[in-house]
Amino acid sequence: MTPKLQQFDERDTGGLRRYEYDDEIVYAVDVGLGEATVDVAGSTVMVIDGDDHAEFEVPESGTVEAGINNGVLTVEVER
Repeated sequence: MTPKLQQFDERDTGGLRRYEYDDEIVYAVDVGLGEATVDVAGSTVMVIDGDDHAEFEVPESGTVEAGINNGVLTVEVER
């Protein structure tokens, strides 16, 4: 399965990439190899790294899952 890749301007999004599949949309961004954790509440994704905290709303509707593996944050939204 080959994703349709839409790469956003890195100056505006910090390297955020968006992949569209038939059954899901996946967002991916490099957050580094620190001790960051991620949590999801509804359509809000929260990333915490020490005293730093960031959150954002997922624009698509559907079941949202997020995780960090090898410094890459992925957010998967089922269609």
